[in-house]
Amino acid sequence: MPRMPSRPAAAPEARRQARRAWTLLHQDAKQALALAEAALAAAGDDNATLAAALLARGFHRLYFATPAEAAADLEAAYTIFLARGDRAGQILAAAGQARAMWRSGRFREALERVLPLRDEGLQVLRHEQRGVLLNTIAGGYSAQGRSDRAFAYMYEALRDARPARGHGFDTVLHCNISHELLQLGDCHEALRHIDSGLDRCRRMQNQRLESVLLINRVLALTDLERPAEALPDVRRVLEMPANPDGRGPMAAHFETLAIAALRAGDAALGADLVARAHAAPHAPIPDEHVELAVADALLALAHGDAQAALAGVHAARALVEAPAEGLSLRAQCLYLQTLSEVHERRGDADAALAAMRRWRDVQMKRAENASQARYQAAALQTELLRLQHQVEEHDARRREMEAMNRQLARRVAEVQALQAALRDQATRDELTGLFNRRHLNETLPAMLALAQREAQPLAVAIIDLDHFKQVNDRHGHGVGDLLLAAFGRLLAESSRKSDVACRYGGEEFCLLMPRTDAAGARRKVGALLRRWRSAVFDVGNGHQGGFTFSAGVADSQRCPGTIEQLLKAADDELLAAKRLGRNRVRAADAAPLAVA
Repeated sequence: MPRMPSRPAAAPEARRQARRAWTLLHQDAKQALALAEAALAAAGDDNATLAAALLARGFHRLYFATPAEAAADLEAAYTIFLARGDRAGQILAAAGQARAMWRSGRFREALERVLPLRDEGLQVLRHEQRGVLLNTIAGGYSAQGRSDRAFAYMYEALRDARPARGHGFDTVLHCNISHELLQLGDCHEALRHIDSGLDRCRRMQNQRLESVLLINRVLALTDLERPAEALPDVRRVLEMPANPDGRGPMAAHFETLAIAALRAGDAALGADLVARAHAAPHAPIPDEHVELAVADALLALAHGDAQAALAGVHAARALVEAPAEGLSLRAQCLYLQTLSEVHERRGDADAALAAMRRWRDVQMKRAENASQARYQAAALQTELLRLQHQVEEHDARRREMEAMNRQLARRVAEVQALQAALRDQATRDELTGLFNRRHLNETLPAMLALAQREAQPLAVAIIDLDHFKQVNDRHGHGVGDLLLAAFGRLLAESSRKSDVACRYGGEEFCLLMPRTDAAGARRKVGALLRRWRSAVFDVGNGHQGGFTFSAGVADSQRCPGTIEQLLKAADDELLAAKRLGRNRVRAADAAPLAVA
């Protein structure tokens, strides 16, 4: 807590209760509120105790009451801290005020309130207090779609609020990090953080925090097209009482739960949740309104009324057509995907295709944001660490050199761990500049679904550079990397905007070609093979050319079935091309093509 010097008029028990209320905010929400109320009743004229109790109750109300109720307590606490010259208290109260603004939809104002306090806050706050400030800044950037900066502040906050000293605030950060990962489309990594948060919740008494983590898991499983697995979590959230002892009186994101239920085919549960969503109060947060419109549309589709579904989804049209402040790319993708589905059910194939194309563009932007976050968040993390080091330098004058070295080594290891985590989120292969296999796994299902919906072929080519191991053995891995990078450039230059070129692994590449059959893909890859053979490279001891590759091609119409079956068909043709002597392209159910 902020410093609270002893005063004769203050009851020591009231001061202890105020401090304890802050400590238990996330570990035991009910007990924290009881202690804050008791401290307020016993504070008398002790302004230090009064401010600390108001601060704890204000933060409790951020989670369990309305923004206006929370803001009243936080404003009163800030005024007392200001009069007392308590900067730590002022900064924490200001962070709470910014959070109340954020919950009211005033995203830009919230960030402007708290960002100027960052450097000073890093100096005067400690442990989870510092985490509260950094997490509030992260929320402001997240609302602006700046995941790169949001991630850096969240991970730095997680470092300060680790379980041993974070008083449960690390669970909040696992929840917020998972939310940000969901915005970028990295559902698997989000589930890892959700599971960590739920594991911590088992040792806490905070159903509100548990409910938000469960809602995030419902969202992740729904996005992964596993909504049936989310139904137990939906029912678990609904069992939590809507009062300060449970998930709080705020809406339990019924619209999110409704989408999961309707996607899982439980129309009765979905209808009940849609009704609850309309009855619940809604803050001016664009994502919630878009999800409510989508839930209305899905319910109408479940009842076979495609025209009502169109009216339902169009309720969010204005928010998406000229994206409102705070509207996430995830919500835009959800809207466009549902709009395409509604048009398809109405028999309007052109409109469905147009919506799906817009969805693809937004999805690509999400992927680009995830890739950029890796680099930009690492740069901001370095800046935060530099500021943190300045603070620690001041304190370290009173410490032994050995202790300083241990702390520095720990921080370097944590930065490296953060950078490794952010690299995992990237969707680009660093050497070739092509998309990586993760992106392929995320993109191929949507492309195949679109091809099937349009009754158009989707061609898949798997390409393997011939005798690549011999190149590495003879000329070294540097030359091998040069060839991989050069082939990546050639593949990117030879691809259409609608094609997706990926590094499949090692010297293997994969090319997705929508609206292309196996014969057309075979000709295209054959032309690529001729260009590759004509390329000449400086291999250190002279120039060398005549490099070749083998390729297998399949399309979704000649090889109908699952994604795995389509990839296997192309891979089988690749293996056949190798067995026949390499330097050729084979296509499923088509004559082989060799380049002489």
